[in-house]
This record gives sequence, C-alpha cells and structure tokens, in this order.
Amino acid sequence: MTGAPSSDPLVEAARRAQAGEAVVLATAVRTDGDPPCRPGQKLLLGPGGPLAGTLGCSEFDARAVDDTAALLASGEPALATYTHDLGTVEVYLEPLQPRPLLVVLAATPVAEHLLAGGRELGYATVLVEYRADRVTDSHRAAADRIEAGVAGLPIGGTTDAVHTDHDAPGLAGALAALLRGGARFVGVMGSARHTAPHLEAMRALGLDDDEIGRLRTPVGLDVGARTPAEIALSILAGLLAARTGREGGWLDRR
Repeated sequence: MTGAPSSDPLVEAARRAQAGEAVVLATAVRTDGDPPCRPGQKLLLGPGGPLAGTLGCSEFDARAVDDTAALLASGEPALATYTHDLGTVEVYLEPLQPRPLLVVLAATPVAEHLLAGGRELGYATVLVEYRADRVTDSHRAAADRIEAGVAGLPIGGTTDAVHTDHDAPGLAGALAALLRGGARFVGVMGSARHTAPHLEAMRALGLDDDEIGRLRTPVGLDVGARTPAEIALSILAGLLAARTGREGGWLDRR
C-alpha cells in the first residue's frame, strides 16, 4: 500500500479501506474507575496488530489485538470490557470491511457501462488500461480509479474481474495474475474461438487446469444482449448471481 500511515485512526481506516484492507476500529464508550483511557479514544487494528491510535495503555491495546482475528472472521461488531488495575473500559469493536472490488480491464464501450453499473451495485471500481489514448472522459467518470496494470491492486476473495477486450495485448498475463491472486470471479468477453489462444498462453505461464478452469468465458447471462449497455447488464447480472450463489434463472420458473 502506498503512502505513509496516518496517526488518526479514522483517516487511516479510510486509507486502508481504499486499499481493500479489512480492519477493526475499537472505540472506548464507557469507563469505570480511573483507567488510563477516556470515552471516545480509538484504536485501529489490522491482522498484524495496531495501525493507529490507542485505547490509552498497552494492556488495553493488547486485549484488543487478541480479539481482532475473531472479529475479522465473523464480520460482526462486539462489545468488550477490558480491565486495568485502575479500572475498566467498555470498548465497541467494529470490523470495517472494504467494498467488493470490480476490476474492469480494457477501456471499451462495455467497460464504461460495467464501471457505472458496478458502482451502483456497491463495488469499488477500477479500470485497468495501459493504452491511455483509449480512456475517455466517460470511463474516468465511471471508475473510482484507473491503473495501467493489475500489479498493486488489492486482489482477493471479494474481487470480481472482467476483461472486455479479447484482443488486448497482455491479456493472458493479467488474467493469470487475477486468478493467482485469489479473485472470486474472473471472466473474459469473447467466444471459445477468441479465447482459446489465451488459455494456451496461460498454460505456458504455468497455470494448471484447475486455475484455468476458474476462468469464465463467455461471460454474462444469456439475455440476448447486443448493445454495450445490454452486454454490461448481462455481465453485471451474472456477477450478482455468482456473488450470491444463485443460478440466475427466472423466479417464476424455479
């Protein structure tokens, strides 16, 4: 992650969320006795320990560190009481999960609609395109950020990615990085005829059949889409179905 960390827990929490990191924000809400903590003090924690702020003493901070892994795993907030020789503090522990990430590769007309629709579905959106001349004002308006490549993106289990140009140079390498990075969904537009050479290129990069088998192509639901907006809609509907574990069929024909 680029940039220096902030000493302000709230500022650092926002920065970590932008980088796709899950964190826990601990806030002192009530004290009893005279502990070295006052209501409102905050401590931001990640999987590796404290990131910013303090609950007033190393004992309280250490107790919050001990609780962090379980909170990140459950995703549910909790109240905890920590004890010190001088008194106790009641702490509200809030897991902060980043928004799911939609990575759209190649600045195409379909990409513009995917980025705009993805944002409406709650995604943080990234357009990946190293050919700067292809990026339009509409792409810039629809994307939360624009990158020249996938390196450095926070790829993980809440990342969905769609490549919208099966003729783009470097396609196999980008898809391989997404698959190896543990992206939840990786798809590429195009027929089997268009994508077959890229599958062979990924095998040449060392991907095995299980990894390549996770690639979805063609991508999207069969809704008769033709225009860029319709194609993007079919893909977004498919992403939502995959995200929620549904098949994507008609509700009245289940």
